[in-house]
Amino acid sequence: MTKIDFIRGEMMAAMKAKDKERKNVLSSLLTALKNVQIDKRADLTEEEENQVILKLIKQTKETLEMTPADRTDIIDECNYTIKVLEEYAPKMMDADEITAVIKEVLAELEIEKPAASDKGKIMKTLMPRVKGKADGKLVNEVLGAMF
Repeated sequence: MTKIDFIRGEMMAAMKAKDKERKNVLSSLLTALKNVQIDKRADLTEEEENQVILKLIKQTKETLEMTPADRTDIIDECNYTIKVLEEYAPKMMDADEITAVIKEVLAELEIEKPAASDKGKIMKTLMPRVKGKADGKLVNEVLGAMF
C-alpha cells in the first residue's frame, strides 16, 4: 500500500468522523503527493513521499514564523497542520544520533579535532547520510558545537 492510498484512507476516516480540519490537512498532503507523482510520471518511492511531507512541514513552519503574534487563528491552524503532518513524517534523528554519525564521518575523513575550515568537507560527506532523517539546522548546530 502506497502512502497515497494510506492517506486517502485516513482522509476518508476524517470525513466520516466529521473532522473538517484534519480532512483539510490530509487533502492538501494528498494533493501535494499526487502532484509530485504526476510530475515524475511514475510511482513515488518512500523516500520521495517522505521528502514531500517534510517539505510541507518546513513550509508551514516558515508560515508560522512570519505570522504576526496577534493572528492566533493562523498560528493555531499552522500548529495543527504541523501536528497532523508529523504523524506521517519519518522519525527524525535526535542530537545524540546525529553526533554518532558525525563521529563516524570524522573517523572516515581521518579528522581528529575538527576545525571550522573542515566544516565544508565534513558536511559534504555527512548530509547525504542524514538527508530526510535529520533536520539540517540541527545537524549544523551539533557540528558547530564540536568546534
